Amino acid sequence: MSILDSVRKQITPIHPEGYIFIALFAIVALVLHWLWAPLGWLGGLVTLWCVYFFRDPARVTPVLDGLVVSPADGVICSIGQFAPPPELGLGPEPMQRVSIFMSVFDCHVNRAPVTGRISRIAYKPGLFVNADLDKASEDNERNGLIIDSNLGRFGVVQIAGLIARRIVSFVQEGQSLGVGERFGLIRFGSRVDVYMPAGARVLIGLGAKAIAGETVLADFRPGEPERHFKVG
Repeated sequence: MSILDSVRKQITPIHPEGYIFIALFAIVALVLHWLWAPLGWLGGLVTLWCVYFFRDPARVTPVLDGLVVSPADGVICSIGQFAPPPELGLGPEPMQRVSIFMSVFDCHVNRAPVTGRISRIAYKPGLFVNADLDKASEDNERNGLIIDSNLGRFGVVQIAGLIARRIVSFVQEGQSLGVGERFGLIRFGSRVDVYMPAGARVLIGLGAKAIAGETVLADFRPGEPERHFKVG
């Protein structure tokens, strides 16, 4: 392998959604540098952060019937039984939900937690309170997908955060998705909720770090024992 190939393999791709933002940040940095050099250096650092934010690394997804993988990079901020948003049409009964909070330093490209067909996409405008708060699931701007899989119907909800102002969807109703495939992106701090059908055994604990397309959130296979966690 040549040195050039080695360097290329170390460079993480940037998602095309980020190009315009990176360009704008760079232009502002140049203007600030023209006005006062220290401001320009600060603008340059913010531009580098913008490049980092829109990174889109490859992921190695476990492909095994019965597994549910994380749709987002971030910290597990909520696990429990919650009623899904009414616009999803999943009914009023509580479902097993795992929530992942994405900070402004996490990769914000979202991936399918299971293989299936998108039977519904439901967008709801709303507020922009801190996505780490539980009320964000009810009050914030959000975009929900229903994925029909051989395990049942899953709800995946992208929730805008405190400074997020745009949820970007890459998919359409009726489209088939493979587990780990990209389906959307949220700009600048947000959260993703996964609603699972009955039978899901959660395999991750509160406060754990999840990686989109790689970390296993739950298992539907029989015989998987209940897991317990400790912090240390």
